[in-house]
Amino acid sequence: MADPSTYRPAPGAIPTSPGVYKFRDAHGRVIYVGKAKSLRPRLSSYFQDLAGLHPRTATMVTTAASVEWTVVATEVEALQLEYSWIKEFDPRFNVKYRDDKSYPELAVTLNEEYPRVQVMRGAHKKGVRYFGPYGHAWAIRETVDLLLRVFPVRTCSNGVFKRARQVGRPCLLGYIGKCAAPCVGKVSADEHRELAEDFCDFMAGRTGNYLRRLEDQMQEAAAEMEYERAARLRDDIGALKRAMEKNAIVLADATDADLLAVAEDELEAAVQIFHVRGGRVRGQRGWVTDKVEDVDTAGLVEHALQQLYGGAAAEERNESVPREVLVPALPEPLGPVREWLSGLRGSQVDLRIPQRGDKKDLMATVQRNAQQALALHKTKRASDLTTRSRALQEIADALELDSVPLRIECYDISHLQGEDVVASMVVFEDGLARKSEYRRFQIRGFEGQDDVRSMHEVISRRFRRYLQEREQTGEWAVPEADDPVTAEPITADSVTADPVTAVGARDEDGRPKRFAYPPQLLVVDGGQPQVAAAKRALEELGIDDVALCGLAKRLEEVWLPGEDDPVVLPRSSEGLYLLQRVRDEAHRFAISYQRNKRSKRLTAGELDSVPGLGETRRRALLKHFGSLKKLRAATVDEICAVPGIGRRTAETVAAALSSRTPAAPAVNTATGEIIEDRPDQAAEPVAAASQTAPSQETP
Repeated sequence: MADPSTYRPAPGAIPTSPGVYKFRDAHGRVIYVGKAKSLRPRLSSYFQDLAGLHPRTATMVTTAASVEWTVVATEVEALQLEYSWIKEFDPRFNVKYRDDKSYPELAVTLNEEYPRVQVMRGAHKKGVRYFGPYGHAWAIRETVDLLLRVFPVRTCSNGVFKRARQVGRPCLLGYIGKCAAPCVGKVSADEHRELAEDFCDFMAGRTGNYLRRLEDQMQEAAAEMEYERAARLRDDIGALKRAMEKNAIVLADATDADLLAVAEDELEAAVQIFHVRGGRVRGQRGWVTDKVEDVDTAGLVEHALQQLYGGAAAEERNESVPREVLVPALPEPLGPVREWLSGLRGSQVDLRIPQRGDKKDLMATVQRNAQQALALHKTKRASDLTTRSRALQEIADALELDSVPLRIECYDISHLQGEDVVASMVVFEDGLARKSEYRRFQIRGFEGQDDVRSMHEVISRRFRRYLQEREQTGEWAVPEADDPVTAEPITADSVTADPVTAVGARDEDGRPKRFAYPPQLLVVDGGQPQVAAAKRALEELGIDDVALCGLAKRLEEVWLPGEDDPVVLPRSSEGLYLLQRVRDEAHRFAISYQRNKRSKRLTAGELDSVPGLGETRRRALLKHFGSLKKLRAATVDEICAVPGIGRRTAETVAAALSSRTPAAPAVNTATGEIIEDRPDQAAEPVAAASQTAPSQETP
C-alpha cells in the first residue's frame, strides 16, 4: 500500500485550469480518471488525511503510485476527454456500466447498395440506421412483419440475395409481396433505397404525413373506381396503424425524449432508460454497475449520459440525442453536460428533472423498472451456490469464526418518533432467506425512543424463549427472569400486510417452534452501542457460543463486541454483499410491520375493541344505524334488532360505547364544516388522523 505523500505534486505545481487527471499504480496502469473545473483544489483534496477521505477514495489513493493531468480549454472538453480516457484505459476505480443483457435493435443497412432490414446486436456500425433497443427480438420481428406489407424492403442475407440473382428467381417473400425483389430486377436500386428510407422515416416517428398520403391515394383510387388498389391501400393503412399500436402513446404532445432513472444501494447501482419518440416508447435498455468510487446519484447520471451518448457515431448523433433528456438528479455542474449534449445533437437539448404531469408519471415507471432490475440482479447474484459459499467463507475469515455461519439472524428496530416501536428478526440459511423463520416483535418493556434498550429487550426475549425450549428437553436450565415475554409469531392477520410464509418447524405436540435452534452469527443493524446491548443480553442469559457483529450503514463497517475499531471488508467482497442483503431485509421487514401497525392504530374505531364483535357484525351495526352517533344513542333492544346481534352482544356494545367519551366530530378541512353524521366515523377518526403530521421514519 503506497503512501500518497510520496507522489504528491509540489505546492503550486498543479494548475488552476480545467483539466483531466489520471492516477496510475506502481505498474503504470491507469486506475482512475477524473475531471475538474479547477485541477488544483480537486487534486489537493485527494492528499488530505486518509481518515477524512471516503473509504473508496482512500483505497484508490493508497493503491496509486503517481498522478498526472492534462489541461484543456473548457469544461466541455474535459468531459469529452474524461470519457475517451475511461474507454481507452478501463480504470478499475471508475464507475463503468455493464449491460445486464444484450439488447436487440432494428437495423437498416443503408451502407449497402440494396439496404436490408434485420435484427442486430452489439456495437453500432457506420452507415447503419438503428431503432430501439427492444426488450425482445420477437417484438422487432412482429413490427417488421407488419411494415413489410407497406415497405417491402429486403430482409434476406447476402448469401440468399446472391443466390436469387444467380437463378433469376426471388425467394418466398418476393412472391407474397413482402419484398420488392430487387434481386431479380423488379425494382431498381434507387427505388429500393427509397423504400428503405421511407421505412426509416416511419420508424423514426414521422408517421402522420405518410398515413395521410396513403389515405389520399386510397380516396383517389376509390373515386377512379380502382377498387382493388383502394382495398390494398386500405389494408396497408391498417397494417401501419397496427404497427403503431404496438407502442402505446405515453406522452400526448409527440415528445422526443429519453428518460433515465437510477436505483442504488451502497455497493451497486442500476440504470434504466426509456427512449420515447413521437410520444411512444420506442426502446428500453438497462445497465448495472459496481459503485467503485465515491459517487452520488448526480454523478451516476453523468456517467450514464456519457456512456449512452458518447459512443454514438457522428452521423447518428442527431438521432440518438433527443430534444429532451429527463433525469432524477442534475449533474454538477450542469452547464458543461448540457453544452456537450447540445453539441452532439446540433441544437439545444433540455436536460432537467420532470416536476409534474405525464412526464413525471412516466419517470416513476422508469424508476420502478430500475428498482426491479437492481433487485433481479441481486437475486441472480445471490442464487449462485459458489458465490454464496465464498461469501460465507469470507465472513468467517473476517470475523475469525471457527466455521462458516450457515444460519445468520439479523435484528432491526423501527419506530416513528418513538411511537409504534417494533423490531424484526430475519433468518438466512446457507446464504438464502428463510422467510418461514422471520419474526416480529413489539417493544413492550418501556415507552419512548431508545434503540439500544430496544435491541437489548429483543435479543433477551428471543434467546430466553430458545432457552425455555431447551429446558423442556432437559438440555439447559433457564436463568430466572422477571419478564419471559416471547416474540410475536407471524399469523394469518399479519401476513395480509406483509406476505410471509408462516409455515415452520413443529415440535412433538404439533405446536410451531418459534426458535428451532440458535444462529451461528447474530447481526444487529447499527454500530458499537447496538452491538454492546446485544452482547450484554447474551451474557445475562449465559450464552457464549453465538458470534455477534453489527453492520453500520453509513460506511458499511462491521463492528465486533469490545473492539474500538471496525472490520472493513473490501468493497468487492461477497461477504460484505451478503451481510448487506441480510441487513436490508431486516430493515424492510421492520419498516413494513411498523407501517402496518401505525396504519391500524390511526384507523381504529371505537367498535374495534369491543370483545366478541368481529368485522362482519361491526359493519352490520354501522349499516343499520348509519353512524356511530346513532348507535351510541340506541337502546339494547334496538341493537338486538340488527340481524346476527344477540342480547348479550348488544349489552356489551351498549356498555362499551356508554363508558367512552364521544370522539371529536369530523371536520371538513377544506370548508371548516363540522360533519355531524359520518357513516364511517367508527372506522376512521378523521379529525384525529388529519392532525397527524407526517414525519420521517427511523429504522
